[in-house]
Amino acid sequence: MINFLKYRWFCVFFALLLVVVSGFSYLKHGFRYSVDFTGGTQVLVKLSDKINNDDLKSILASGGYDGVDLREFENNEYLIRVQKFESDASGVGERIKALIQEKSSSKSVEILQADSVGASVGDSLKWNSMLALIIATLCMLAYIALRFRFAFSMGAIAALIHDVLVILTAFLVFNVEISPDVIAAILLILGYSVNDTIVIFARIRENISKMNGSSINEIVNKSLNETLRRTILTSFATLLVVLALIFLGGETLRNLSLALLLGIVFGTYSSIFIASPVMLLLYKKK
Repeated sequence: MINFLKYRWFCVFFALLLVVVSGFSYLKHGFRYSVDFTGGTQVLVKLSDKINNDDLKSILASGGYDGVDLREFENNEYLIRVQKFESDASGVGERIKALIQEKSSSKSVEILQADSVGASVGDSLKWNSMLALIIATLCMLAYIALRFRFAFSMGAIAALIHDVLVILTAFLVFNVEISPDVIAAILLILGYSVNDTIVIFARIRENISKMNGSSINEIVNKSLNETLRRTILTSFATLLVVLALIFLGGETLRNLSLALLLGIVFGTYSSIFIASPVMLLLYKKK
């Protein structure tokens, strides 16, 4: 039987390290939001030939698109973001396409995606996304508080905070763009993680009534080992789908897939190494 509680202080150190790293990264450059949140126009194009980023910026500047945010992906795909709202996103895409074809050596230019969002709409979407996160978290915590004891609820809270912090820290450190897809992925991960936590907590509560005379540490360890196979199989099956999205979904789904991958791995980790030790700490006090 694996002694999971043996590693709880390492988990505490890792959680504190996450807080420090995320705080430092946020103070350094903050989050990078997509056009959906900031407002503006973005066009994803695919070129037949590779072009240097500086050369592509010069080509765009010659057509009146100064100060663009340019990102290069695999297969000669480029995301061109203009911090200026244009109602006709498709028209902007066509103008950018014609400009690149005219002044570059690329034989063909294909528009993969064109979006346009106003600043007020972006602010509203950002607020609604945060509100959705808060409401979803409160609803899940209310359910756990009604079904389990207070100590269990606090363990679940710690696990959910940990999961969100891991995803946001990764996006901060690697300066990955946060979009509505990423917020949706975080909501999905919260539900996935809390479900795994509830399964473990239900087994702990069941064993508390069965294992009279055993210490709470023994009960928690036994419960974690009993649910370990179910946890691993569920996470592995879900990971297969996410890995397919990462390798086959293309750049438009890359950030969503990354958030899901991090959430599944660390959501499983937090259910075992964060939720249960926090619950145990408060349960022992009670």
